[in-house]
Amino acid sequence: MQLPKSVIRVAESFESLPGIGPKTAQRLAYYLLRVPDNMLEKFANSVARLKLDTKRCSVCLGIGDADPCDICSGNNRNKNQICVVEQPMDLLAIEKVGFYKGVYHVLHGVIAPLEHIGPEEIFVNELFNRVNENTEEVILALNANMEGEATALYIKQQLEKKNGNQNLKITRLAQGMPLGGDVEYTDAVTLGRALEGRRGY
Repeated sequence: MQLPKSVIRVAESFESLPGIGPKTAQRLAYYLLRVPDNMLEKFANSVARLKLDTKRCSVCLGIGDADPCDICSGNNRNKNQICVVEQPMDLLAIEKVGFYKGVYHVLHGVIAPLEHIGPEEIFVNELFNRVNENTEEVILALNANMEGEATALYIKQQLEKKNGNQNLKITRLAQGMPLGGDVEYTDAVTLGRALEGRRGY
């Protein structure tokens, strides 16, 4: 028995999303068939209005309800401290901690030569344009993988080359042993960084 064409279309749409395979996509499509019509209509309307009701902040390039976003327009943030993240979800993760009081810059990707993604495909030049003589620190809060490392190194080199601010600090997030992690099962790179970044006890 073949799936109905309408179910196939919806399943294919779900499958095009990251992290959703064919089986999960089909389950979601069949789940939507069982929900009440008003709930399905609300879901469809939310998806249809997603891009219409969100704005990309012209300052940090994050996603919010307004432009500029709440963080960039807030008076209680240190505008001279910029935390660079890969995606809007990374910004939200840092905000959830409640410790950081600076502003952000969202790259919307990282340099990945194997996927033909260079500096021109991400919002890195916008970062260079933001950094000026008043900027105190640029925090590179990128993922600790090959692409994140390459992007962080590129940004560091370009900032050092282009920027006239001699007092600019370029920092990375501390990396090391996770809480509850076993030394025996920790990979060599993480263990090496944990030793390198050790502090007084």
